[in-house]
Amino acid sequence: MEKSAKLKHSQSSRGERIADTVTATVGSWRFILIQSFLLGVWIVLNIISWIKHWDEYPFILLNLALSFQAAYATPFILMSQNRQSEVDRDKAKQDLDVDMKAEMEIESLHQKIDSLREREIAELRQMLNDQNQTIQHLEEMLAREIAANHPIPPTAE
Repeated sequence: MEKSAKLKHSQSSRGERIADTVTATVGSWRFILIQSFLLGVWIVLNIISWIKHWDEYPFILLNLALSFQAAYATPFILMSQNRQSEVDRDKAKQDLDVDMKAEMEIESLHQKIDSLREREIAELRQMLNDQNQTIQHLEEMLAREIAANHPIPPTAE
């Protein structure tokens, strides 16, 4: 059990703990196997009649006992299921809270990354502008140098 589930279980009432115990017992393989064995013994003893029939076919007394057991166990099972539903709702609420916090953190990270990208793009643009200005300056210097060292001969017309 998780820490919160243990804490919740320790805070549960005596009736809730009894309902959980009955539900865990009735819903176990051990209970099903023992009950199946006892039902089989009941039926066999009443069919082979080694002893006096106390519940002849169609086993009305057995039917009554099983109906009583079902009627008695059902409220315990329902109480336990309701309690488990409450625990599940609490866990779902905690999961939602964690998911919302994670979503906010992710959104914050997206904003930071977008900000960094915008800053990088601005820096790259500035670097490109600086390089373009340097290239234009070098082209002007080269054009002056060529003009000074290699005059264009006059054309004969």
